[in-house]
Amino acid sequence: MKRTSCGRGAALLAFAMLIGLPTASCADLSLQDAIDLALAQNTGLRITQKDEDVAKAALKQAKIDNGLKITGNESLDTTLHRSSHTKSENGIGVTASYPIYTSGKAEAAIDSSELGLKAAELSTERSRENLKLDVIKAYYDALEARRTVDVRQETVDKYQDHYTNVSQLYAAGSKARIDVIRSSVELSNAAQNLIKAQNSYEVNLATLRNYLNVDRSEPLNLTSDFSYDQFNIDMDACIDYAYRNRKDLLIDLYKYQQAENDIKAAKADFGPSVTLSAGPSWSHTFKPSTSSDSDITAGATLSWNFWDNGLTRAKVQEAETSRDVAKLNLTKDQEDIDLSLRQAYYNMREAEKRLNSTGDAVKQAEEDYFIAREKFSAGEGLMLDIIVAQEALSTARLNYISAEYDYARYKATVENAMGIGLTDQEREAAAKMTATAAETAERAVLQEPIVPKNAEPDRDTKGLSKAGKKKEAAAATVKPAASDASAEVIHDLAEGEITK
Repeated sequence: MKRTSCGRGAALLAFAMLIGLPTASCADLSLQDAIDLALAQNTGLRITQKDEDVAKAALKQAKIDNGLKITGNESLDTTLHRSSHTKSENGIGVTASYPIYTSGKAEAAIDSSELGLKAAELSTERSRENLKLDVIKAYYDALEARRTVDVRQETVDKYQDHYTNVSQLYAAGSKARIDVIRSSVELSNAAQNLIKAQNSYEVNLATLRNYLNVDRSEPLNLTSDFSYDQFNIDMDACIDYAYRNRKDLLIDLYKYQQAENDIKAAKADFGPSVTLSAGPSWSHTFKPSTSSDSDITAGATLSWNFWDNGLTRAKVQEAETSRDVAKLNLTKDQEDIDLSLRQAYYNMREAEKRLNSTGDAVKQAEEDYFIAREKFSAGEGLMLDIIVAQEALSTARLNYISAEYDYARYKATVENAMGIGLTDQEREAAAKMTATAAETAERAVLQEPIVPKNAEPDRDTKGLSKAGKKKEAAAATVKPAASDASAEVIHDLAEGEITK
């Protein structure tokens, strides 16, 4: 029975290690490499960029609509007179027209389309910043999960050693059977926690691969790790910086200006419009007699809608309401930015305090575990002391790890909420966005970042944060690689050949 218990504990440990960290050759990937890869390959960002093409097409349409138009027409008419006389004729005409005055309607449409293009470009830039934040979070999530696996693995190892020790003491008659059973249970529980931690690590890696748009089975070796970078900007300065640099607010401003242009376009229907036109025409009568004629016409047409039963007035009211909504959206987004920035800032400071307070706790927990184990080996301690000390040590280490990566994630969130833009290296990576194999024929290249008129964002955050400094790391390319490890595991399970 003793051998059976020992074998059961060893089997649990072997199963936990079976699904542990991958042993295949992994591609090294730093945090900066991951950001550059995502900016160059992310599918969601590619979709957002297509909105720029839509905005360009809308601008082109607005300009064409206010330009020269040439139309042609052909008619075939048959007229039956009272005298039973039938007249049939065919006419062909070509007309060139050009609007010279639209009461400001055409100009408002062009201005609105130009603002729409600027808003689309800013939306792409903001999507890049959000993608960068998502990659940073996913990268740190994976790092935290990997270190959690290490803690859980160490816990399993210690429980395994303790189980072996207790089994030997029980065999020598110095420990009770209950101690062996309790040790086996704790080993089993620790193995379960290890399995969960390993699964979380794989899930986080899958999330990161999805942002990078690389082979979903690509083994990755994350080479960057947490390093404490103190954030010395006070919250009011962060909020002020966000109000001046968040591209969301600039987009809202453009939408407000578009709504103003829509009001101008609606009011233009109250005024006249003038169109110049000219063109030749040909007519041919073939019944009751045959004759042909041709002429050239030219002139100006003045159109003025004096009465439309209140339709134009209703359109103006609708446009004014849309303008008011756009103004409220601008105010609401300012409020949301203020709230989200404050939340991220407070969370960052809270994580920083936890980081400073949990370091000593780990050392004390290690010392407590050592004392409890030595006392138990000397026959003076209890099994419960070992279990409590080990649990306290694992908790202290996990709390420290959590504080580290919470601080890193919230710091990145604060910088994103402030609207701090991409570095030069990241802009270069974004400009090299490559198409997938199916899109090779229509390779997309991102436009240069625009500077909104009268609302130029800060390019230099020197003196505000270290996060604004340029990084010199070169972008690395992760090569796709397929893995058939799962098929081998399935075969081994079928054959019953599970080994450590």
